[in-house]
Amino acid sequence: MNKTPLKIDVQSEIGKLNAVLLHRPGAEVENMTPLNVQRALYSDILNLSIAQTEYEQLSGVLSKVADVYEVRNLLVKVLDQVGPRVDLLRRVCETEDVMAYLDELLAMKSEDLARVLIEGLPARINTLTSYLKNEYYALYPLYNFYFTRDAAVTIGNKALVCRMANKVRMRESFIMDAIYRHSGAFVCDVVDANLGQSDSSPIIMEGGDILVAREDILIIGNGVRTTPQGIDFMVERFRKSCPQGRYNVIVQQLPSEPESFIHLDMVFTLLDNDKCMVFKPLIMQANQYQTVHITIDNGNVTSIKPVSGLLNVLKKLGMDLKPIVCGGADEWDQEREQWHSGANFFAFAPGKVLSYARNINTLDELSRNGFDIVSAKDFIAGKSESVLKSENPCVVTIDGSELPRGGGGARCMTMPLSRMSL
Repeated sequence: MNKTPLKIDVQSEIGKLNAVLLHRPGAEVENMTPLNVQRALYSDILNLSIAQTEYEQLSGVLSKVADVYEVRNLLVKVLDQVGPRVDLLRRVCETEDVMAYLDELLAMKSEDLARVLIEGLPARINTLTSYLKNEYYALYPLYNFYFTRDAAVTIGNKALVCRMANKVRMRESFIMDAIYRHSGAFVCDVVDANLGQSDSSPIIMEGGDILVAREDILIIGNGVRTTPQGIDFMVERFRKSCPQGRYNVIVQQLPSEPESFIHLDMVFTLLDNDKCMVFKPLIMQANQYQTVHITIDNGNVTSIKPVSGLLNVLKKLGMDLKPIVCGGADEWDQEREQWHSGANFFAFAPGKVLSYARNINTLDELSRNGFDIVSAKDFIAGKSESVLKSENPCVVTIDGSELPRGGGGARCMTMPLSRMSL
């Protein structure tokens, strides 16, 4: 990893990746039982050893093409500093109502404290109240933290710290805010959507709903994890930070169920300059979910209007994308593979993307559209140079029997920090 602070710069979803932030799933994933699986927002319980083996393929591929930053290492750097350590712990303890543990946490070594903040802190059962509460943890494990996409978003040279939809994930945002501000690893402006908000505030957004399509185009999903008020919050800051020129925010409404529609990137992701992956029933067929185009001219919102579909409005803005259908032609395959993150792709260069190997019908569809299919194992073992030099588009596939059980794919597990301009 480069020791010089990295200037955050993300102007697209597909520009060649320079740097990425990851969090390797650890003991926090195993610190879960059927009793708390719903609180953890999982659809199933993961086998950690298999999940880690699969994750090593993801991180191994990315380490071949970009600088990889690790959440836990950066968190330790934050906690080594007295002021940021106190500020982060106070914020966590006040939000999670565990101020009684503050002194204990402050006394820990930085490495131990980073582990506890991620993996959880067992509760002290020393009063009748704590006994009857029937909670094993004072600080719950961050089961979802390997989905680094959600807690913060890099847009241009700014980091937006998201206000998460579920309180169990708020600590992820607080940690990301501290990392961007105090780890010394990054140079960027930070906007924290949590500041000044009450517990009942409707301002909510998560990174899986936010796509930087182009320097002047944001695509945002409006569903269970990103509210209209959250989108208004983003538009207001986008408007103020762009006093000159024309900018576009495209909002795509999402169904509230099934849970596989949790974010926009579960139904739509960009693959190349002229190609995208779509879940056809929602993106290409008539349905009740609106697409809304918000236009910003010279710092003012000048238009908010419905448009006839996401692909149509992008074409009018100069992004003529060929849709490749998740699951292929069969409707059953489309639904089955979308459930297992079949539309959730991460581009590490134009036309070079990461996906799960399990979604075979989606991969067949990509192959028919000119994509070479290469396993992560082969890519890591020696094919990376030939893949990167080839003009052909390519899908690098990672094993995915356990990781998808958490409810996300390659894009969910990656936070790009810097990309080359297109």
